[in-house]
Amino acid sequence: MPKAIVVVEDDESIREMLRYYFQSVGYAVRSYESGEALFQEEEGESLPALYILDIMLPGMDGLEILRRLRSGRDTGDIPVIMLTARTAEMDRVSGLEAGADDYVVKPLGIMELGADDYIVKPFSPREVVARIKAVLRRTQRKGDQILTCGDLEIDPAAREVRKSGVLVELTFKEFELLRLLCTRQGVALTRDEILQAVWDYDYTGETRTVDMHVKALRQKLGEDVITTVRGVGYKMS
Repeated sequence: MPKAIVVVEDDESIREMLRYYFQSVGYAVRSYESGEALFQEEEGESLPALYILDIMLPGMDGLEILRRLRSGRDTGDIPVIMLTARTAEMDRVSGLEAGADDYVVKPLGIMELGADDYIVKPFSPREVVARIKAVLRRTQRKGDQILTCGDLEIDPAAREVRKSGVLVELTFKEFELLRLLCTRQGVALTRDEILQAVWDYDYTGETRTVDMHVKALRQKLGEDVITTVRGVGYKMS
């Protein structure tokens, strides 16, 4: 199952833009226009990997949502990224203290309340995704430890793969296939087993999709990264 991101943003165009972009890179998205809708409709849903909250919301604002999430028994440790366009609350902090030649802009109150990061509008979707990956990497849970297979490092929380330390871009299904083979390292898996585990349903007779994704992984990571087991399927040694 893809990791879920919850977005609370009252601007429908921003909300839909984020939904479209997050889904295109493999995340599931649940979005709401207000804090009231968030707490009402999230009841009974599985916990997300991360929240994205706009500060300026009608009714309950983003800071109040943040307070409630941080005080919640189940949501207190889930990463939160804030969206802000409130320049009146911005504090320019000299970067010279850190040896920089410029200054950084930091919203007062946001980080102190427990947000993991913030993004100032306007922003690009690629920037938001990069921030999400960075936050998830910093806050990854113990169950999402980095997997190592030879010279490959697979980071499930950030959904990143590195070969000899170099980041390699994978599609969502390529990542899931590689993670499956790495977690079952040395075990030959049939194409049907892979289809069931990665695609979550039976592709009866349509096992070519596995072959196509294995081919793509070999092109990106090297021909020897995945071994073909004749008459069975594939494995990582």
